[in-house]
Amino acid sequence: MADVVFWSLRQKFLDSDEDMPAQAKQVMYYSLAIGHHVGVIDCLNKEFSCPLDQYQQWVDLLAPGEARRKMQGLLTFGEIVIDSTHTNLLATALAPLRDDQVEPFAAWSANLIALLTEITHEPAIYLIVRRVL
Repeated sequence: MADVVFWSLRQKFLDSDEDMPAQAKQVMYYSLAIGHHVGVIDCLNKEFSCPLDQYQQWVDLLAPGEARRKMQGLLTFGEIVIDSTHTNLLATALAPLRDDQVEPFAAWSANLIALLTEITHEPAIYLIVRRVL
């Protein structure tokens, strides 16, 4: 049975003795998030996981729109990246599920909203969500 795993990218190690300008760091972080590992070791932290079939049920609870489409991307592509450009969209869509749904959907929504809040405070954090067999 397949699962969906939410990882956060919070730490980066670069094989360099030089300080990196802020703009270059953002390029590096983005490259990590989309999977291009060129001279960089990333440290992914597993935040939470859920069964794939329940993930689909969770996503189906979201109102039609961009947030639902974003989360459905995992089902289409097997992986999605959630970054600072998605925080408001997803948090707004997930809030009603956190407040009004049964478990485990309420807890997953609360967990993801908490992670999105962390991203708003530190935009260099990314979430990588993957389907794993």
